[in-house]
Parts: sequence; C-alpha cells; structure tokens
Amino acid sequence: MSTESISDRREHIRSISVTALSALLGVAAAFASMAITGDVSSFETASAAAGDTRALLLVVGAILAQIIFYDVTSIYGDDEFGMKHYLYVTFMTFSFWFVVWGIMLTAEAAA
Repeated sequence: MSTESISDRREHIRSISVTALSALLGVAAAFASMAITGDVSSFETASAAAGDTRALLLVVGAILAQIIFYDVTSIYGDDEFGMKHYLYVTFMTFSFWFVVWGIMLTAEAAA
C-alpha cells in the first residue's frame, strides 16, 4: 500500500513537470517569435509576421530540445518515453506557442 502511494506521487510529479516545461517553452518560443518578427504595428505587417517560417523553426527547436532533454536526463527512469509522450509534448508546446503568439500579434496590430 505504501509503495503504491509513493509510485503514484512520483508519477504525478513527473506529469506535472513535463506539462509545466512544455507550457513554459511554448510561451518562451512565442516571445522569441515576437522578437524575431519585429514591428507588427499594422495588420499588414502582423499578417506577414504570422507567415514567417523562422518563428515556426523556433517552436520546432523548443520541441526538439525537450525531447533531447527527456532522453538525456532519463526523467522517465525505466519507463519508456513512447510515441504518446512525444505527441503530448509536441501538442502542448505548439498549442501554447500558437495561442500566445496569436494573442501578441493581434494585440500589437490593434494598438
């Protein structure tokens, strides 16, 4: 009984850390994308910035950095970091990047 609660707690902490890192790197990639795209004070420049492939490369780099980090640190221990985990990290990072960067682009263009 005691080992089950310790294992469950470790699993929970590991899940929270993976989610938090994905969210933080997604938001960081959005801020970096905003810095790369430059001035987006009008709707024309904001739409041009949204099509910039350098911003997409930033989020891909953030995703790859996480996957390498999890493989190197073996945060999953004996468990395998499988396809489900890769898809989760990719989805969470891309979603946070997409939403935060979209909000920043529309807020700057509307101001």
